[in-house]
Formats: sequence, C-alpha cells, structure tokens
Amino acid sequence: MNSLNRTQADAYLRRLGAARPARPTAEALHDLHLRHLRAVPFENLSIHLGEEVVLAQERLLEKVTDAGRGGFCYELNGVFSALLAALGFEVTLLAARVYGDEGRLGIPYDHLALRVGTADGSEWLADVGFGAHSHGPLAFAERGEQEDPGGTFRIAAAGPDAAGTGGDAHAALGDLDVLRNGKPQYRLEVRPRVLGDFAAGAWWHSTSPSSHFTRSLVCTRVTGDGGRITLGGRTLTTTAADGARETRELESDEEVLAVYRERFGIRLDRVPAVRDARNTGRNG
Repeated sequence: MNSLNRTQADAYLRRLGAARPARPTAEALHDLHLRHLRAVPFENLSIHLGEEVVLAQERLLEKVTDAGRGGFCYELNGVFSALLAALGFEVTLLAARVYGDEGRLGIPYDHLALRVGTADGSEWLADVGFGAHSHGPLAFAERGEQEDPGGTFRIAAAGPDAAGTGGDAHAALGDLDVLRNGKPQYRLEVRPRVLGDFAAGAWWHSTSPSSHFTRSLVCTRVTGDGGRITLGGRTLTTTAADGARETRELESDEEVLAVYRERFGIRLDRVPAVRDARNTGRNG
C-alpha cells in the first residue's frame, strides 16, 4: 500500500483519538495499537450487509475514517499498516494461517499481521485485526512469555501441526507460532507480502460456507477499562478486565441498532442478518 498523505493520516488519527507522534517509537506504536483496538471494531458486517470487501487503500481508508466502520484482519491491519508507514514506521505485511478445530491450520493467507520496526531499533508484531488478542504489540524477537492485558503470549519457532506436517520444514523457513495462554493462535510466515496477496483469502472468508465469517455476525472492541464488548448477532456480551462476563439478548431491531450506534459508533439503517453462503452462487 502507498503511504497516506498528511490529510488522510490526520483523519485516521482523529478516529483513534490520537495525536501525531513526534517520532515512530515503540511507545508511540503501543499507544496507537491500543487506541485502534478501542476505537475501531473488529467486525464482519459487510459480509452480511451485501457490501463488497475491497482490499484497496482508498476504500479501506474511507470505510474506517469516513464511514466510522471497522472490518476484519485484511481491512484493519491493511489500513493500519498505511497509517504506520505514513508516521515513519517500517512496516512489513505478513501472512498467517489460523489454528482451527483439532489444531488444524486454515487456508493460506488466512490472516494478515504486521511486523513493525521503530526508530529506537525495536521490532514488533502488531495485530489489530484478530478479535480477542493482545492489547499491545508483541516483541517480535522475544521467545519467552509476554504478559498482556489480553493474556499471556509467546512467539515460538513453528512445531509439527495436526495435519502431520513436521515442524523442521516450517522452522527452516523461519515460520513462527503465536500462542495465547499456551494455545496456538496462528502460524506466521516471515516472508514479506503485499496487500493484493490476500485478495483470495478475503474472498474465501467472505463467501465460503466453510468460513466462520459467513456463518456468524460479530462486532467487538476493547473497552476503556481494559475489558471487551461484543455483539454476536443479537447477543451482547460485556467482559470486564478481570474476566467477569455479562450476557443478554437484545429483543428489538431498534435495540440492536442502538447498540451498534452507541457502543461501536456504527450507524446502520437495518439490522444485519447472517447470509446463507451456500445460496450466494459465489462459494469458495
């Protein structure tokens, strides 16, 4: 992606409630990362509203800064990478495969994450597009446990996967496993990618009946107290920083639209309904 111009970057920073950092430091990256998770929801509403998911900088920027929306990994990390580059960070797009049922890896280009270099010489794994994940970026070279409000994280050399593929081949390529509370979340490739590489993955997740994104609605963000608020269909879940959870069902369309508007800043004219990907004629 191209770097944003100053006007675009300033509009993005306003969405985050952030001032322009004086230098692209690790401290600035941590601040932007957390602000992003609080201000820009992880959501898959476009799939169920019949909106096309387009991995193009102008479209993503318009969605996040002008329309006040969020998105899923390709959109959120894709456009966040452009902001970071405009602020002077060194950004590399990385592909990952998400661990699913029984520890099996998902499709190629299943997930997009960011390797970010700072002016103070440090490198970080930044990811504002994985739903419930770390609140701050993770130290890229650190192989020990990293404590975060979102859990205990570790980046480790790739091991054998559930399909029987040995870890040696992956390790030789430099592939890494990202773990949360001891459970593998995704396998990260370290080879640089460009946003267009993820188009097939975005299409598959937007259309295939095998994708969890086509089978359910989700909108979630980190709250100011370090907790999380999630609207899954009509189920509203509020999780406190200590893990205490409250869940309630929303009865009316008006109540659902009000939660989207007041808790996520998303203004909709109708309630999204899960689409049946099997009948779209565009299956992956």
